[in-house]
Amino acid sequence: MAATGSKRVIYAALIGNGLIAVSKFAAAAFTGSSAMLSEGVHSVVDCGNQGLILFGMKRAQRPPDVKHPFGYGMELYFWTFIVAIVIFAVGAGVSIYEGIERVRHPHAMEAPYVNYIVLALAMVFEGYAWSVAYKEFNKTRGDRGWIAAVRHSKDPTVFTVLFEDTAAMLGLFIAFVGVVGVHIFEIAVLDGVASIAIGVVLALTAILLSIESKALLIGEGADQGVVDAVHKAFDGDDRVIRVNEVLTLHFGPEDFLLAASLDFKDSLSASDVEAAITEFETKIKASQPSVGRIFIEAQNWRASLAASGERERDTDQ
Repeated sequence: MAATGSKRVIYAALIGNGLIAVSKFAAAAFTGSSAMLSEGVHSVVDCGNQGLILFGMKRAQRPPDVKHPFGYGMELYFWTFIVAIVIFAVGAGVSIYEGIERVRHPHAMEAPYVNYIVLALAMVFEGYAWSVAYKEFNKTRGDRGWIAAVRHSKDPTVFTVLFEDTAAMLGLFIAFVGVVGVHIFEIAVLDGVASIAIGVVLALTAILLSIESKALLIGEGADQGVVDAVHKAFDGDDRVIRVNEVLTLHFGPEDFLLAASLDFKDSLSASDVEAAITEFETKIKASQPSVGRIFIEAQNWRASLAASGERERDTDQ
């Protein structure tokens, strides 16, 4: 996904959450609603998270240097993981704590109609931000389901905002139920229960984000479709006896490394092998523009198999 599309999603969410946070805190101060206070904290956390993602995107764009020859693309994954921690520690923690306190010490809600107005406006703002994130996410989803698309995605910026906005919509619904429970049914404890429920939603969101961010942070390979396309480029060449190994590693959403081991025909000269490797690199870069580095090794298949066995034994130890 292009960086411009990702930034458009983040800016839309940032503006929406900023407006929502102000209105929620004003409503919480005016009505004394714990659920609205939790929602205000939720929106502030989301604003901070979008700032962290933008910061991570900027840092990830730095060019390679001596200490980081493959660039800084993976820093985006680090800041996405930090976002998950912030959601869990601050958003979920504050919401659950505030909810428990309100359950222990419930009190009547003043001017509940203020909460209704603020929640309605928040749903409009949040719904718009969610629709922007969903459209961008849908561009790369293809025929995959939501879970499969997230697991295959190498760009955490959009699915992070989509997760946040989805959690926000759920939080607004829970807050609405809590306000109705206190206002209509006069069950004051439901305000605290709603706050706890919002905290649980945020905690689950943080866990899902941390799982996906961790997978990207420790190193994920390219999609199988990309690997298959690379294999096809090698398999169709009569100079190659066997493709020993194809390895890929993402350093960013639009940047991955490709390493391949090929068994060339023994009749080829060194210059012939060099020419073949150059052709392969040109062909692969033309079909896969996201590949940043290509390393192709000429290796007998038996030697490659032995080396793979050595690596497996080292891993087991």
